[in-house]
Amino acid sequence: MSYVQIEHLSKTFHGQHVLQQLDLAIEKGELVTLLGPSGCGKSTLLRILSGLTAPDTGMIYIDGKDVTDVSPKNRQIGMVFQSYALFPNLTVSQNIAFGLEMNKISKTEIRLRVQEMIELVGLVGKEQAYPRELSGGQQQRVALARSLVTRPKVLLLDEPLSALDAQIRKNLQKQLRTIQRELNMTTVLVTHDQEEAMAVSDRIYIMNGGRIVQHGSPQEIYTQPRSEFVARFIGNYNVLTAEQLNRIAPNLSHPAVERFAIRPETFREQRLAGEDICLTGNIAQVTMLGNITRYELNMGDVPVLVDTLHLSLEQEEIGTTKTLYVSPKDVIPLYDTIA
Repeated sequence: MSYVQIEHLSKTFHGQHVLQQLDLAIEKGELVTLLGPSGCGKSTLLRILSGLTAPDTGMIYIDGKDVTDVSPKNRQIGMVFQSYALFPNLTVSQNIAFGLEMNKISKTEIRLRVQEMIELVGLVGKEQAYPRELSGGQQQRVALARSLVTRPKVLLLDEPLSALDAQIRKNLQKQLRTIQRELNMTTVLVTHDQEEAMAVSDRIYIMNGGRIVQHGSPQEIYTQPRSEFVARFIGNYNVLTAEQLNRIAPNLSHPAVERFAIRPETFREQRLAGEDICLTGNIAQVTMLGNITRYELNMGDVPVLVDTLHLSLEQEEIGTTKTLYVSPKDVIPLYDTIA
């Protein structure tokens, strides 16, 4: 049995199925991300894991123990919310110590553990500061330290970085991953941010309509989507019907499915192998995306996105004819239509 095991979990609110016969397994020390659009059930799943919401059916095991009916305070779970939920009248040290004090830990042990956490999350010198005196990123690190200081079996993170600006969010992603690995902390992160999920996860569970539609490593999820929903949600895939694919690549042999996906960055300007597919189209739009230039090409009335590294000062102009190559292995059949 995995360290965290969920079996046949279901939840209904007001007649609406929020989770449907869901199974999930997490190994000890793993950081797993629940990724999906708003309303897909990921936050409900996190609340059920924490014990804040009861499932209608199903079982939850943590470290081999059935905790389905165990109260939140007895599950040995740490949780960090999007809102941080710090006590405004307590200092950084007092906020971090709060859970230990509730558990009647000795003052000496509390002092040692709090200082350890302050050093771990990089808040040395801020021990006596109040939340109002901290930046958003610092407040989030206090919330993380407060959850970790009780040494939970599982850490649950409910979109903890979504309220921060982009640069702080990326820095905290790195710090979070470093801390998680250093502590070997089994962690479940909820987010709708694909880039964040790719950056920090060991494995990703993609959810839609209360179900897990695909799971795997970030590389597996990104390079091998199994459905139209995953291809459209996880990146900027070109999703083509079989008829559109036949129009732009009439000589390509492919499986008899309805949809295919091609990543924009897999197109190349040089042929690398004899079996590469040659495609031609007119540039309809050019978009500068930092180090990436995105072209929208019209290939026989089929719009196709192509991403290239921004290596020069010049961009090709709208209306220019462009010849590109793509490997047949990068034309991915999608075996399920969008849910």
